[in-house]
Amino acid sequence: MELIHKSSLSLQRQLLVETLQRVNFGRLEHIRFRSGQPELHDDSKIVREHKFSAENGPRPESDKSDFTLKRPLVELFQYFDQRVDGEIDVLEVKHGLPFRMIVIEPAA
Repeated sequence: MELIHKSSLSLQRQLLVETLQRVNFGRLEHIRFRSGQPELHDDSKIVREHKFSAENGPRPESDKSDFTLKRPLVELFQYFDQRVDGEIDVLEVKHGLPFRMIVIEPAA
């Protein structure tokens, strides 16, 4: 796997990484992507998961201006690049990283 750094990402992708790090545990709903770039819009929602006696704040690396992306982020951005345009209905977040996504597609 090629090493990708946050600083090499577009501004939209950097903002998505920062949003995931702030959420830490929870999910993002209704994330559109156009020309491979994520867009948070009025219909987008952040649903935070609060765990008692657990880490609930932003990820420690959210203070860093640059770091190497972990595999789940690379895979998410590869999905954007392959599909180009679309919407993710639910993007689950664990430890500030994409964990699972739900995409609704037409059957026909």
